[in-house]
Amino acid sequence: MQNTLLYLVTVLIWGSTWIAIEFQLGDVAIEASLFYRFALSAVLMWLFCWWRRLPMRFSPTDHGFIALLAILNFALNYLLIYQAQQHLTSAMAAIAFTTMLLMNIINTRLFFGNPVAKRIYFGALMGIAGIAVLFYPDLDGLDLTNASLLGLLLVLGSALSASLGNMVSVRNSRAGLPIMQVNAWGMLYGSIALALLVWLSGKPFGFSTSPSFILSLLYLAVFGSVIAFATYFALLKRMGPEKASYVIVLFPLVAVVLSTLFEGFVWTGYTFAGFALVLAGNALVLTPFAKIKALLFKPKLPVQPILP
Repeated sequence: MQNTLLYLVTVLIWGSTWIAIEFQLGDVAIEASLFYRFALSAVLMWLFCWWRRLPMRFSPTDHGFIALLAILNFALNYLLIYQAQQHLTSAMAAIAFTTMLLMNIINTRLFFGNPVAKRIYFGALMGIAGIAVLFYPDLDGLDLTNASLLGLLLVLGSALSASLGNMVSVRNSRAGLPIMQVNAWGMLYGSIALALLVWLSGKPFGFSTSPSFILSLLYLAVFGSVIAFATYFALLKRMGPEKASYVIVLFPLVAVVLSTLFEGFVWTGYTFAGFALVLAGNALVLTPFAKIKALLFKPKLPVQPILP
């Protein structure tokens, strides 16, 4: 039950951040916008850890892995995906980013030697196929010009960065590092890296006072960063990266639902077929068939005769 709750919270929050991100693009440089997001997240995380009196000291080696996690998951990942959406539609970006699921499966095998059940490969492929069907009209009109090809490469780079960050998170979990404190340090390191990037690139630390920018920034910082990363890293620890990362496949589905409610998105046969494939793949990945089989075919104890 707890895994299901963590899973739903992560999917619903990160699936809805696609809309919030749209309000961050435009007047403020992407690097500065991301700096504000993770700086605010870091402040909130540190205040929480201070309030709970959580220990914040780690070894230099652990700090190195926390900084690596921050660069991969909190900085590079988002920089690439934001840049990619300037060359691709959000639908195309979402489809390409679902490749992180397969990257996580492969990287888990490469870095940790974990055996991966065949059903997880099939479930992942079904999920990605479902996303492709869901957004087939966008795929059908794709013209691989230099700009769109660059956008696809940026999304794939973002997915690879996030996947490698997931592997670092698994390492940190296996080393016994607590999620909340690691995220507090990680978001601090990530915001410092983004601030340095803004300074070195010569871009201004501009800020928009429009309600849409401020409200979306608060949503992305509090829900999209503090809460969602905590729930997702908890899933990584409890379920493993090959299963936990399936939330990535469901993000575009949440975006479609929100678009239906607020933007008048029209459902088609592709929409229903895509949903069916994704849900089937989701069930295939997450259903513990071994446990079900053990329960169904559990040998019955012999009935003892009642003696007179």
